[in-house]
Amino acid sequence: MRTAPLDRPIEPTPVTAGVKTMKAIVQDAYGSQAEEVLSFAEIARPTIGDDEILLRVAAASVDRGTWHIMAGLPYPIRLAGFGVRTPKFTNPGRCVAGTVESVGKDVTEFSLGDEVYGTCEGSFAEYASAKASKLATKPANLTFGQAATVPISAVTALQAVRDQAEVQPGQKVLIIGASGGVGTFAVQIAKAFGAEVTGVCSTSKTEMVRALGADHVIDYTRGDFLDGRHRYEVILDTGGNSRLSHLRRALTARGRLVLVGGETDGRLLGGSDRQVRAIFLSPLLKQKLGTFVAKENAQDLIALRELVESGKVTPAVDRTYPLSEASAAIQYVHEGRAQGKVVIAV
Repeated sequence: MRTAPLDRPIEPTPVTAGVKTMKAIVQDAYGSQAEEVLSFAEIARPTIGDDEILLRVAAASVDRGTWHIMAGLPYPIRLAGFGVRTPKFTNPGRCVAGTVESVGKDVTEFSLGDEVYGTCEGSFAEYASAKASKLATKPANLTFGQAATVPISAVTALQAVRDQAEVQPGQKVLIIGASGGVGTFAVQIAKAFGAEVTGVCSTSKTEMVRALGADHVIDYTRGDFLDGRHRYEVILDTGGNSRLSHLRRALTARGRLVLVGGETDGRLLGGSDRQVRAIFLSPLLKQKLGTFVAKENAQDLIALRELVESGKVTPAVDRTYPLSEASAAIQYVHEGRAQGKVVIAV
């Protein structure tokens, strides 16, 4: 079915009489252009299972993964459970912050009216169903919009810094892509772990990265920051595409490289071929090269809530879009223009 762009009137989606409805972003085909595959429509509210929660969504957020889920690229993402030929879920939104509307009979952690944040499927909507195991109580000092930026990007950053890199106090840590969604959290979390942090970003974003607490900021447009003149115990590459040989050149002899992401135009593997090479090369080296897939869970959301409420981590929000302009928000992030996170207000 051909869907209309969000800035054009859309006829409400037919729903059964008496069924409660909601406004939501709808997607029924993969495509790289958000305005061509997303529509804003009236659809039935989701139902919940015994271990699920119905949320009244207050805010969602966009990250680079949002575009990949929407586009179905690179192709392995379709095999990861998002639908092989067509999207499995109604919209690509996954991060959420909102209020508990109702709970399944097996849910004991939350009650009606609780303010929560976490991940779900289809968060670009007025209501969404979520597993209780992927939610936690919202940080008290954050707005819903700020809280919605945390669940995927900050969880990924936390697992990269704490579990994969095993960052220790006093270590020199280089974070490539420090102005991005994961990078802005990684800078702050590494600082909270006592590291000396160097952030890498473009010229227009250096002041923002410095304001996050980075000890040093490198503008990658002004030279080769991987020439080996400065070496780091840890390098977190959150979105670059530098060659492994160049990254290793900037590592200490027993340093750790964690590839959190990478963006290329490849439809088959995208940037993941570099991750595969790192995994096979690492056992042959004293340096540790690796990658990982972040695991969404309530325990890390609780750990992040403690970091946020202590003032050690604060979401860096670039801009906020209304739900009806979700396609513009996705395009803005995909083009690499965002400084920090982009919020969808519902």
